Amino acid sequence: MEVLNSLFYFIIVIGILVFIHELGHFLAARSCGIRTDIFSFGMGPRLFGYNKVHGFTFGKLKDWEGNGYCDYRICIFPVGGYVKVNGMVDESMDTTALSAEPQEYEFRSKNMLQKIFVLSAGVLMNFLLAIGIFTFITMSQGKIIWKTTTIGYIDKNTIADRIGLKSGDQIIQINGKSISTWDELTEMLMISELGEEKNLTVSRNGTEMRFKADGKTLLKTMTGQQTLGIVPENAYVYVKGVESGKPADKIGLTTGDTIISINNEKIGAFTRLTVLLNQYKNQKILLSWKRGNNLLKDSINPDNNGKLGFYPDVVFAGKREKLSFGFFQSVSEGFKQTYKFSTVFVKSVQQIFKGNISAKESLGGPIMIAKSAGLSAKLGLEVFLNFMAMLSITLAIINILPFPALDGGHIIITIIESIIRREIPLKGKIVIQNIGMFLLLGLMAYAFYNDIMRLFGK
Repeated sequence: MEVLNSLFYFIIVIGILVFIHELGHFLAARSCGIRTDIFSFGMGPRLFGYNKVHGFTFGKLKDWEGNGYCDYRICIFPVGGYVKVNGMVDESMDTTALSAEPQEYEFRSKNMLQKIFVLSAGVLMNFLLAIGIFTFITMSQGKIIWKTTTIGYIDKNTIADRIGLKSGDQIIQINGKSISTWDELTEMLMISELGEEKNLTVSRNGTEMRFKADGKTLLKTMTGQQTLGIVPENAYVYVKGVESGKPADKIGLTTGDTIISINNEKIGAFTRLTVLLNQYKNQKILLSWKRGNNLLKDSINPDNNGKLGFYPDVVFAGKREKLSFGFFQSVSEGFKQTYKFSTVFVKSVQQIFKGNISAKESLGGPIMIAKSAGLSAKLGLEVFLNFMAMLSITLAIINILPFPALDGGHIIITIIESIIRREIPLKGKIVIQNIGMFLLLGLMAYAFYNDIMRLFGK
């Protein structure tokens, strides 16, 4: 059932992102007077579709050339889509019309700026989708600021523990910059100046102390190899959802409950909960949790994987401030968050090439995307939409890279043709496209292999 759930949300996410991307190419081509022969949702054989020549039809269209009309179709595999732009060498590898002189309705006949606009429109639409999602979340949910920088709990053998931080420490500066909220603390440590050493100024029992956090070690938190290991004061493990039929469901744990302790050992962070559950696999434990003002207890057996079957979150009971935003403020926040994630993604890729982040641990394929999509959906609409926005940005940045077969590669070819004032020979374009497709398929195979290894814990 969980596999089907992940597959369902994977199809939704990929379907929306690819549809929006291809819609950008379609609208841009049409606005430049370029014919589009096919607009497809999904890949593979045509299931059904509509065009002005044949109307609504099922199955394959024999010898469809368009001739000024577009076939809007649904194909059998709902994990992508494409637009066939007339007069362009793309993934369809259809070159039948490219041996003749360019026609006014073809991509080849347009000027450099028009071509670049058509080629980059998919990427622009993916960025706009992310901005729109972040804008919607900000406007509907606002933003909650945790007004503390005091550490309430530190996991053993984590980064924070090894550099010498302790529960009760108040982090007052990072790299000389004063901080006053938990958001600022995590952003300064985990996002700003990615890969660089962080100098922490800490107040401990009224005495200022200084610590250093290695930038390369902090990067390992992005791949899950290590954890930072700190939780703010007044933070608790919160139950965001419960899986039906699992141990947590059987003892009556429900959304909104707060986990207090296991075998009377206080739980200050989800990582500590995970450690204890792994320690007591298949053993009966005493779980204490709070529901409103009521303290509840019951015996429970974690499953073979050391899990209880609930989705965790963190609830903060300390001083906090909720910010509300109007429409234009929300749009501004949407742009800011899109820019922030784009910057983090680009810098993360740079760290992979520098060897500071493991490519094996970082690259994920369809299995990892499907699992993440399913999990984010279970954690609520806001988490799911955030996941979709971040994946949309990732798709946009990857597509704009100057790599054969990607939009960025086509843009480079367009610029070269504009400089030399003639088209690159058709055979040359096909060779470039084939090389790009081969390399992309190789990268996808590597990502899929990583997924399989993670799936089996290797």
